[in-house]
Amino acid sequence: MVIQNAIVCDCHGERKTDVQILDGIITAIGDKLTDDECIDASGCYLLPGLVDTNVRLKDDGLNRTNLEKLSRRALAGGVSTVVLASNLAPRIDNEITLEFVQQHRCLSNGATIESTVSALNDAGALSNIAIMLKKGCVAIHTSTINDYNLISRIAQYLQMAKKPLLYTAQEQSFIDSGVMSDGAIASHLGLPGISPLSEVVHVASMIEIARHFKIAIVFQSITQARSVELIAHARQEGISVSCEVAIHHLFKNDSACLGFDTDAKITPPLVDKIAQETLLDALKAGNIHSLSALHHPNSDIYKDITFYDAHEGTTSIEEYLPLLYTYLVDTGIISISRLIELTSFQPAKNIGIVRGSIAVGLPCDCVVFDPNSTTCVEHHHSLYKNEVLKGKVVMAVCRGEVTKF
Repeated sequence: MVIQNAIVCDCHGERKTDVQILDGIITAIGDKLTDDECIDASGCYLLPGLVDTNVRLKDDGLNRTNLEKLSRRALAGGVSTVVLASNLAPRIDNEITLEFVQQHRCLSNGATIESTVSALNDAGALSNIAIMLKKGCVAIHTSTINDYNLISRIAQYLQMAKKPLLYTAQEQSFIDSGVMSDGAIASHLGLPGISPLSEVVHVASMIEIARHFKIAIVFQSITQARSVELIAHARQEGISVSCEVAIHHLFKNDSACLGFDTDAKITPPLVDKIAQETLLDALKAGNIHSLSALHHPNSDIYKDITFYDAHEGTTSIEEYLPLLYTYLVDTGIISISRLIELTSFQPAKNIGIVRGSIAVGLPCDCVVFDPNSTTCVEHHHSLYKNEVLKGKVVMAVCRGEVTKF
């Protein structure tokens, strides 16, 4: 198969050329390539498939239906590799649960599903981390742990396995009663707020853990400027930490919660407009290293209730690439090549796989994206509901399989 006349763009730049694919491998890149099957992609981008390392299932339910829906919807959104958060129901902390996920790893016409291992089991004790990493988990995953003896033991496993820790920094004592970011909007709505310290204090402490044990930590869903600053300074000192930010905190702010719109209730919560603009500045400055759709869908019964009682999360992965293109590329905030670095190359590198490049000899894990088409966000519990986005994924090549949309 040859994809002709595409604007081939990866983390190294862009050029208009043809790409030949045989048995899922890129065998030639050049002008006027021919084959028995030729696809004219004039006016479209050929991009590496996106990688999202912070993905959840509907209502956190780990079952076949949810995995199938996620796989298909992710690929439609340009995501060819998704990495599941581990604290689902059931939790991914044992071989039986991991085997179930791996049985659905390569579903037809869908994205590849990878898994993390939960650092702790449901009882709060260490899970069998070593076995789970050997069985195929790509990283250890946890939210805040206040027991530094446990953290030290987890760090020793990370040292042995040379795997990263995907870490969500949230101090539970700050967020137990809060439902949105502390500030003027929370006061206006009469809702209890969450202090920014809930994130910052644990970012600071875990940087010291990374320094001492010489392990890699990916701080997930960072929202605070001080956290970004701490991570940037640590990287300058050679500490292996990186900053992931969810697109919602770049594209929206806590004003979306006005009217008690439960679709804007996410975790971490949306920040105020000044903090949102600060995150965009950090993105432009190169201090944000990867992005996530922070996909976490919920059923109506968990959203069509009061804001205080509603579950956190929004659906976003099916429109991920159009959202990125509309809010970041079309507005001139970053180039599409930089976008691929943030959403494919770096998140893949974080979990030890190679993505983000289109080159001879590499697997063709790619999507064809038409910037001249539009995508309408139809899901009624999306933070972006009824928005018309620029661009549409029209085709994907994942594990050698061609899927057209």
